[in-house]
Amino acid sequence: MSQEQVYDQAGFGRPVPRGQRPAVLVVDFTYGFTDTRYPTAADMAGPIAATRVLTNAARAGGFPVIYTTIAYHPGEVDKLPWLKKATGMAALLEGSRLVQIDECTGIQPDDVVITKKGASAFFGTSLTGLLAGAGVDTLIVTGATTSGCVRASVVDAVQSGFNVLVPADCCADRAAAPHQANLFDMGQKYADVTDSNDILTWLHSLSK
Repeated sequence: MSQEQVYDQAGFGRPVPRGQRPAVLVVDFTYGFTDTRYPTAADMAGPIAATRVLTNAARAGGFPVIYTTIAYHPGEVDKLPWLKKATGMAALLEGSRLVQIDECTGIQPDDVVITKKGASAFFGTSLTGLLAGAGVDTLIVTGATTSGCVRASVVDAVQSGFNVLVPADCCADRAAAPHQANLFDMGQKYADVTDSNDILTWLHSLSK
């Protein structure tokens, strides 16, 4: 029996309903993750380009586009447990280039940028309130890394009451195995894992 059959028989992998008011969440496409001069980064040019197509379409349809960044005050670095496990993240300091959104994403002045301290875009931030205030019912999650902050944000999005879509070609990771494994797991338990063409077609249908 294949793993897909095992999950299907257990009642996982059912399709996610799509609403009428989506938003695009772009997780941590900052230079610390996208510029390979930094040890924490990987080549994410393809997922960034695919995500930019979606964010352009979302803005054109009047739908929110929200970006996240991880940034730490120097005084936090030796106090946060996550930075003892993932020591490379300690370089993501407030005010540094590493925490700036990569300009290749096409970020616009009116786009919201949420600063977070942990993996999830929801934990300790105003994201739930922003989405609720905008009437969002479906969240499109893109960004980096698939196995870390994207996954954590997807899980918290579902737990916060949002339907979630994950275009796989808009997500990036440092290695293929965790990228694929986490896409599979999210697709079985938390979100519809699809692609940017599918999402783009849907966004255009909502704008008509």
